[in-house]
Amino acid sequence: MRIYVFKSEGKGGLRAFADDLIGSKLPDRFGPWRAIGAVAPDKDLPYAFSRDQIEKSIQAQGFELWRMRPKKQQPPIAPVIESKRAS
Repeated sequence: MRIYVFKSEGKGGLRAFADDLIGSKLPDRFGPWRAIGAVAPDKDLPYAFSRDQIEKSIQAQGFELWRMRPKKQQPPIAPVIESKRAS
């Protein structure tokens, strides 16, 4: 099964897998949805998701939702201030 990857424009960090390019079975309440990729039948899914489990969910309900983890924020970089003092 070719699996399409979607990003929710209505709910930050929410993603979905579905088996149709337009995402016709994705829940409207988290839309609009934007297709951001596709995974061929012979390829692994991103983030080490189980293809078997995702395909079962898609067959049962038409999609599988998942959430991206927030990126860790880097501490701000303090500017380097050079002093030009007279000796």
